[in-house]
Amino acid sequence: MNYYDQISAGYEKLHGEEQLAKARIVLENLQVTPSDLLLDVGCGTASYLSIFQCRKIGIDPAFELLRQAKIPVVQGIAEELPFPDNSFDIVLSLTAIHHTDIRKALSEIKRVAKRDIVISVLKKAKNFEEIEKEISILNVKKRIEEAHDIIWFASFK
Repeated sequence: MNYYDQISAGYEKLHGEEQLAKARIVLENLQVTPSDLLLDVGCGTASYLSIFQCRKIGIDPAFELLRQAKIPVVQGIAEELPFPDNSFDIVLSLTAIHHTDIRKALSEIKRVAKRDIVISVLKKAKNFEEIEKEISILNVKKRIEEAHDIIWFASFK
């Protein structure tokens, strides 16, 4: 059982509002239509996804968090996304990618995205500089500094 499975009962109280605030920033800076298909990598409980008016699916390794999700979810890891190439109009990862092998996760995210990618990373993450350097493989259009995170918006259109 991983850390997030262990804290699953209190996850929303610990992180819910903070994640929702980041999701609102994303929504303010990204065009989302009802026909879009969104993948959230490291979705946790995926509760903040309720503000996105589109089709959505989440993936996370923490089974106990996924049990709380109200959208379709898959248990899995960012480094091995079980989806075909160019499957998603939007791929989102809020405050999760610093827990992964950055290069592999970003490569997988880029592979499954067909239009927009949004990544947020804790400014205090111990590997923040490495992550910021690796994010350069994406076509970054905008960078927003939020209270706790940096949010990058990349697009293939």
